[in-house]
Amino acid sequence: MTTRLLPFAASLLAVALAGCYSPPAEPEASADTATAAPAVRSPSALAELPPAPVAAAKPYEVKAPHGAARNDEYYWLRDDKRENPEMLAYLNAENAYTDTVLKPLEALEETLYNELVGRVKQDDSSVPYFEDGYWYYTRFETGKEYPIHARRKGSMDADEQVLFEVNELAAGKSFYQLGTYEVSPDDRLVAYAEDTNGRRQYTVRIKDLATGEVLPDVITGVSANLMWGDDGRTLYYVENDPVTLLTKRVKAHVVGGDVAKAKLVYEETDETFYMGIGRTRSDDYLCISVSSTVSSEMRCTEADAPGEFKVFAPRQRDFEYDADHYGGRWVVHTNWDATNFRVMTLADGQPWGDRGQWQELVPHSADVLISGVTLFKGFMAIGERSGGLQRVRIRHDDGKEEFVQAEESAYSMGVSINAEPETDWLRYTYTSLTTPASTFEVNVRTGERKLLKEQPVLGGFDKANYVTERLWATARDGTKVPVSLLYRKGFEKNGQAALYQYSYGSYGSSSDPGFNANVISLVDRGAVYAVAHIRGGQEMGRQWYEDGKLLNKINTFTDFIDVTDFLVKEGYAAPDRVAAMGGSAGGLLMGAVANMAPEKYKVMVAHVPFVDVVTTMLDESIPLTTNEFDEWGNPKDPVFYDYMLSYSPYDQVAAKAYPSMLVTTGLWDSQVQYFEPAKWVARLRAKKTDANPLLFRTNMEAGHGGKSGRFQRYRERAEEYAFVLDQLGLVQQ
Repeated sequence: MTTRLLPFAASLLAVALAGCYSPPAEPEASADTATAAPAVRSPSALAELPPAPVAAAKPYEVKAPHGAARNDEYYWLRDDKRENPEMLAYLNAENAYTDTVLKPLEALEETLYNELVGRVKQDDSSVPYFEDGYWYYTRFETGKEYPIHARRKGSMDADEQVLFEVNELAAGKSFYQLGTYEVSPDDRLVAYAEDTNGRRQYTVRIKDLATGEVLPDVITGVSANLMWGDDGRTLYYVENDPVTLLTKRVKAHVVGGDVAKAKLVYEETDETFYMGIGRTRSDDYLCISVSSTVSSEMRCTEADAPGEFKVFAPRQRDFEYDADHYGGRWVVHTNWDATNFRVMTLADGQPWGDRGQWQELVPHSADVLISGVTLFKGFMAIGERSGGLQRVRIRHDDGKEEFVQAEESAYSMGVSINAEPETDWLRYTYTSLTTPASTFEVNVRTGERKLLKEQPVLGGFDKANYVTERLWATARDGTKVPVSLLYRKGFEKNGQAALYQYSYGSYGSSSDPGFNANVISLVDRGAVYAVAHIRGGQEMGRQWYEDGKLLNKINTFTDFIDVTDFLVKEGYAAPDRVAAMGGSAGGLLMGAVANMAPEKYKVMVAHVPFVDVVTTMLDESIPLTTNEFDEWGNPKDPVFYDYMLSYSPYDQVAAKAYPSMLVTTGLWDSQVQYFEPAKWVARLRAKKTDANPLLFRTNMEAGHGGKSGRFQRYRERAEEYAFVLDQLGLVQQ
């Protein structure tokens, strides 16, 4: 199924330049002389801390339906309208406190910012891909915050047509995100979704490609998911609930018509499901997909004569599937009698809804997780996970198979944009902790392989100066947990170094070892960078996820701690020089670990952390709550209530010493509401017994992803790194 959610190659570039795949502008030593910095410690510049803000404690009882009750003295910090003067004053006071505490690190922060930006090729562009007669690409211009989306007809030598100059769209706005765009089949119009506050409630507009005129049609309160009908006039979109932000309705708007009279196509009544729309690979069908944590369902209709969207296979608990159509058949990726998924087919003309008609094409394997399938003329590309690593299997229609080769022990690989199915060339992406994001294409007939682009990293970076390792830590229950490491060549495993350990560990989202240019600023100063592939992700298959959610969630936290213990024991780090970082559900990880093993970490960074688990999951008006009962559990059930309470970071704050901490949030965050980390920090301040710095930064003009401009994000990362380097004693390196 194809839809343009900012094409992968373009979005990967944007991520690389915005800092998630990112890192000193100063020239590096050459590969034959470069070594790791020594493990010498420097004293902290933050020895004297001013008085911290104190949030008022106001008794408030949070009750569960089964009678359990808890006091939440900082509940008052919640304001859904973001207008409460007392709340805003507290957030601003925390920001001012953070500014004051970090002032001695201003010079270091500026140095780090220049390093991070200095690695960016500012006038970079993505690898163009071909679709419907045009080469599409994204490019940046020197000094500008936002990308330019453009295309050229027939050849890259043709004149450029700018689709969106995002710098102009973002002008005068504190936040701007172009979430998606979709060109109509007749190539006359382009619909696009924009967000101006970070809350991921998008506004859709339509532009005439010939004149550049933006039409008066404006659709508000929708997700970043669009689909055109074959007529080039009917635009399908997904409408969100204005309170919960859940994807609720698919509607069809005819360009030039009254938006208020858009036709209701489908409404989802089960609030545990998300929804999306898109065309099949063949372009023959328009489809609506809904999915929860444990089940899914598709409805499709013929694109050339849209009618009722009919169910492909009815939903059933613990039955997941996604189906695509091409070459006279449906290809189904499903977990039906297959924990790690398998691939099945259904020929055209066979009735939908009868799974008995499905024919197995790629069987289930206990050791290989099949993550997705991309269809081509004569072959398919299958994304898989095996041994904790990604790989791509090419399966020809005649049954012949081969794997795309990788040269490193720890890496990340995936199918890239392949917009045209009638080709012998498969595009894929490859990266590792030492190899910047790269786009390759391989000829599936001849085996010829071409490197189309390796993301340039400036500032004297040379990947020959760095070493990556894949290790296996033993968890307390005997489970082997993979760990990916990056360090500078010449590093000595003598138990004196600093460690910066990252993980996520939820939703089956795997923390793959991809290049992060930002962390070079830590590694070049002597730190070891570690990615812990803990349970809750899917690195080791579907069971790895099952063993890290619901009533197994504690495994996620203990795995992280056990990886730390392993790395310290093996001499990769000093026991008092360990930093930990996680964001969102990874922020929950930080909060839980801070309560469970605070003595093992010198400093922790929790970005937009989900830390008030029980209260949030009891409140179905909060975005995402109902969708996630199968991830965390429903606390209306006393069994889940008690289990979630046992690890909820906010509830488990105690009178004890905690690590130095930096906590961040966005006032307009729709994924993790700002008041969760705000309450957590307030309670930590009231209860912790140590004198370590606790800093809380609220971006008053952004949401879950932080600031929208690529250089603005480097400011945030430089602040984090300055704090971490200071606490780890690495400032003088």
